[in-house]
Parts: sequence; C-alpha cells; structure tokens
Amino acid sequence: MFRRTAFAALAAVAALALAGCGDDTPAASSPSNSTSALSGTVNVFAAASLTGTFTQLGKDFEAAHSGVKVTFNFAGSSALAQQINSGAPADVFASAAPKNMDDVTDKGTPTNFVKNTLEIAVPKGNPGKITGIKDFADKDKKIAICAAQVPCGAAAAKVFTAVGITPQPDSLEQDVKAALTKVSLGEVDAALVYKTDVLSAKDKVEGIEFPESSKAVNEYPIATLTKAPNPDGAKAFVDYVLSDKGKAVLTAAGFDAP
Repeated sequence: MFRRTAFAALAAVAALALAGCGDDTPAASSPSNSTSALSGTVNVFAAASLTGTFTQLGKDFEAAHSGVKVTFNFAGSSALAQQINSGAPADVFASAAPKNMDDVTDKGTPTNFVKNTLEIAVPKGNPGKITGIKDFADKDKKIAICAAQVPCGAAAAKVFTAVGITPQPDSLEQDVKAALTKVSLGEVDAALVYKTDVLSAKDKVEGIEFPESSKAVNEYPIATLTKAPNPDGAKAFVDYVLSDKGKAVLTAAGFDAP
C-alpha cells in the first residue's frame, strides 16, 4: 500500500515538472525581448548594395548590445542564396529582390524594409558623353551592367524592355558594387546601378536619372533564418534594421520606404 502511494506521489511530481517545462516553451520562442541576454556573433548575409548602410547599422547595433559582434557577407543576392542553401552559417539574410529570398529554403517570415531605383553612373565629368538610357544600345560606348541572375541585372532587363532597346554591354558584373567600381576606375563610360550606389560613391562618379527607372523598382526583404546559429541575435538585429533608427540610416543613404 505504502509503495503504491509513494509511486503515485512521484508520478504527480513528475507530471507537474513536465507541465512546468511546457510553460517555459513560449518564453524561449521570443528571447529577443530580453536584449541584455544577447551574446555571440550575428552573421548577416546582405546584398552588395547594402554594404554602406548595413556596415553602419552593425556598428550601431554592437554599441547598443555590448558583447555582441556582427559580421557581414556582402555579395550578389543570388550568390548569397546559394551559399545559405548549401549550409553557410548565416543568421540573417537581406536580399535586393523577393525572388532571391524565395529561393532560400530555411528562411523565416521575410519583411520588405526598403525600395531602390536604378540610375546611370558615369565617371566624373562624363567623358563618354552619356545622355540617357538609350546609350546602352550604342556599340561605340563602353558599358557595364549586372548579370541577369542578380537583382540589379533583372531590374536592368525590365528597363531595357520598357525603353525598347537591346543593350550592348562590354562587361557583365556579378553584383552592383562591381559595376560601380568599373565606373569609378574609368574603365567604362557608364554602368546601370542603384541610386544609393551613386550617392555612396560621392564625388567619384556622377548620376544620371531617367524616367524609365520607375518600371523596375526593387523591393528589399529581410528575414531571420530558421537554422540560424544565433537566433536571439538574428531576431534582435532584424528588429534593429526595422526600427526608427534603422530606417533613418537607410533613408539618409537614398533608400525609399517600402
């Protein structure tokens, strides 16, 4: 009799303990509410066009969360998506186009956080005498554009279709920063980049706006990854990008609100 009573008591205690564990689960799913507990490294994979703004946001985030380090992998969004799907240890992915975000298999719930528009970049003084987007069909002009598989290249293709021209590029680049470098070094007469890239280059290049750019406005999504090595840090960093402080940095660099 005594043994049956003791066993029943132990079973009740175990049941209460398991119930207690169940109660803890919801709190663990939203740990980023306690920012003081953040630690470790946050690995952010971001589109090349976000290099300047995200580098600044990373520094600001580290200043707000001592003990946390943010590292970046900036490249073309399609290349980053392939790296993540191959098992690269990423916590956050910020893409320059929804398609590349859709290609990532273990993403969380993406949020569109900015928009960006194409602009023609030319070397200072415009030695190639570029006057507009139709010059990209001139075989006598030296032109750089992004490859079709990266967002800036896909956006450029929409523009060329809208204008009704076939571009004659001398160089196809794997990300927008590489296209911008061609211009700043004077290796081409013009490149099609984002307006934020023209602004970030300051006095190294000049920008030429064109009306057809409105046909290819890129939405930028950001998401934490479901296999993130540092899920708490990942969520906190995304929250920081979406905060008023994050929006202020992005807007100052020329990005538009989504």
